[in-house]
Amino acid sequence: MALKLNIIIVSTRPGRIGPHIARWFHDYAKENSAFDAELVDIADFNLPVFDEPRHPRLKQYEHAHTKAWSASVEAADAFVFVTPEYNYFAPPSFVNAVTYLSSEWAFKPAGLVSYGGISGGLRAAQSEKSLLTTVNVMPIPEGVAVPMAPKLITDGVFEPNELILAGAKPMLDQLHRWATALKTMRAPVSA
Repeated sequence: MALKLNIIIVSTRPGRIGPHIARWFHDYAKENSAFDAELVDIADFNLPVFDEPRHPRLKQYEHAHTKAWSASVEAADAFVFVTPEYNYFAPPSFVNAVTYLSSEWAFKPAGLVSYGGISGGLRAAQSEKSLLTTVNVMPIPEGVAVPMAPKLITDGVFEPNELILAGAKPMLDQLHRWATALKTMRAPVSA
């Protein structure tokens, strides 16, 4: 059975370009990786600012949006976050979505497809890696940076250049290696 990769659209703001980039990456992953890739949009979960009364480590969720988000993250073996950079940092939607859960994230690897202006979202990617480690996600070094992203979208279709393509396959290959290795860490521990 193929390992499951959740490709997560991080931006939730109106007019966002993340879905265009994520659709391209989803199609690319389906054709160029051993993963069973699924496109996931944080906006579909309608997560308000963290509103669960109990700590996420307890998994005693009260709200339907949290339960749905938990099930989506729990089902994945690995993640790719398609993320913009806001004010040289991770978007609030990313921070909030990670904060909602705890054990569902643990011992799974993550890659980042970051986008933005001249930096290609790399500053956001660095801040996101730090946050991911706090919930036991292994952010891999390989990533895909998309500088000047709006210029690569025509009529709603993202067209990657050679540099972007050169980063995508190695990231997916390494992500699969990590997901395979970490699967044993996610196995139930017998008493």
